[in-house]
Amino acid sequence: MITRRHLLKAGLATPFLFGGYALAEPQRLIVTNYKVSPRQWPADLRLRIAVIADIHAINPWMTTAHIAEIVRATNMLQPDIVLLAGDYEAGMSRFKVGSWVSMFDCGKVLSQLQAPLGTYAVLGNHDIGNNDGNNVRQGFAAHGIPVMENVARRIVKDGRPFWLLGLGDQFGDGGRWDPGRGHDDLPGTLKQIGDDAPAILLAHEPDIFVDVPDRVALTISGHTHGGQILLPGYGPLIVPSRYGTRFRYGHIIENDRHLIVSGGLGTTGIPMRFGVPPEIVMITLGANPAATA
Repeated sequence: MITRRHLLKAGLATPFLFGGYALAEPQRLIVTNYKVSPRQWPADLRLRIAVIADIHAINPWMTTAHIAEIVRATNMLQPDIVLLAGDYEAGMSRFKVGSWVSMFDCGKVLSQLQAPLGTYAVLGNHDIGNNDGNNVRQGFAAHGIPVMENVARRIVKDGRPFWLLGLGDQFGDGGRWDPGRGHDDLPGTLKQIGDDAPAILLAHEPDIFVDVPDRVALTISGHTHGGQILLPGYGPLIVPSRYGTRFRYGHIIENDRHLIVSGGLGTTGIPMRFGVPPEIVMITLGANPAATA
């Protein structure tokens, strides 16, 4: 989480940061496109995935009206499937700013997402940190949005099956990562795969990628906000990962395994972004490798 201490430590508490753009950037919205052809994914099975991550709903910055704009922009992209990568709850409560947006209202707006293969969600650490995730579970269930926690679901596109794996949150208590306290069960989720169809893993925090086997064609995450504040000559102010900047943002390939980390949409700690504008991620699987923003 970005705090005032981080800003002062980096020498960034200046009019340059606070004077306008860093406050305005959270209201921007871009679409970042990735075309990915993992070896484990059939080249002739084209799948368009829209990823929405780190909403952090809070008035007056991430209101239900603003979430509705994100939903409309996503629908215009005509994805085959929409994946919600966690952290719908606000992350600025320690500063006593803004007002809470109910997860019932958030789920109501997100239920307007349109995709022939459906919309699926996982929980993030801030969701678990608020009423143990029950706000999101109940609010989303009321509007028909499945929340996947260590669940594998078989989905069929154009007569071709694939598996969507939804992982439980790795933090477990909304705070710092602590081994053994998370809700995630990657081995148990993988055991639910019942055939040799390709698999996609949706996991809020990207740190799990070090343990993801070659069996999974693509891992999709959020959580890092891409650093949220990223300045030339300094880099990201903070990346909430055990691996530093290794999984900060974008399309990462390690040992022929693929990970895409969204920069997310909302803010945590302070209502500012710099150098990492809010984004909807569009992934096309079964295409020539490329990435454009």
